[in-house]
Amino acid sequence: MKAYIFPGQGSQFVGMGKDLYDSNSQAKELFEQANQILGFRITDIMFSGTDEELKQTRVTQPAIFLHSVIKAIILGDAFKPDMVAGHSLGEFSALVANKTLSFEDGLRLVYKRAMAMQKACELQPSTMAAVLGLDDTKVEEVCASITNEIVVPANYNCPGQLVISGSIAGINNACDLMKAAGAKRALVLPVGGAFHSPLMEPARIELQEAILSTPFNTPICSIYQNVTAKGVTNIEQIKNNLIAQLTAPVRWTQSVQSMLNDGATEFIECGPGNVLQGLVKKIHKEAVTAAV
Repeated sequence: MKAYIFPGQGSQFVGMGKDLYDSNSQAKELFEQANQILGFRITDIMFSGTDEELKQTRVTQPAIFLHSVIKAIILGDAFKPDMVAGHSLGEFSALVANKTLSFEDGLRLVYKRAMAMQKACELQPSTMAAVLGLDDTKVEEVCASITNEIVVPANYNCPGQLVISGSIAGINNACDLMKAAGAKRALVLPVGGAFHSPLMEPARIELQEAILSTPFNTPICSIYQNVTAKGVTNIEQIKNNLIAQLTAPVRWTQSVQSMLNDGATEFIECGPGNVLQGLVKKIHKEAVTAAV
């Protein structure tokens, strides 16, 4: 069974999507449609901007979404997923790929999400850190022990790699405690804010409104969502999980394990980079991975 997986923020690179735009008329049309919907030429930044320009949340998220979704669309009849999943932002790409959302609505929601997250980051300076070489349960214990600041597990990426999220003071304190508890490394990440933490609540409220007023269709296959790590086809459940995703952790390790338990035999990454293929291999050494 084929599981198509869609990357999140951090997989972007300057030049992404240019080969699709130049070589495929359908891709070109979709990119131009995206420029119109967004009200600026995102393709100029994607194809020939600077790393700094591409790193802005309001650009990064729609850029990765477009690269991933357009790749899936131009596959046409060759795109036959048995299940889909996406890492954080990638969940929106997966929902367009499995026909739950239209291309246009998916892009509008992703842009709304990016702007709402950027606003939430500006409201309260916050950050994230990667903790390497420590058991998930130990990381959870350390986070729970910090009661005077917000610090929570945010991304269960693979065994021995968990990203935490919270206030700047809380994360700095947590990094010291993680190292003392035996972590190989605990390093603060160059991100704009505390994604997948309670500090994203203002963005969650804003996105909830947009999601509830967007038409969702019956999916062609299950999506394994970040919040529950289980396959879902029920539209109301999909919406609720999507809304909860902004303040809840990304359970990627658990999602991949669920897909394996449900019969996934091949994981195909659809989008820029190969980050997810690497994570899948760390979760299950024998897993077969490929790129679109």
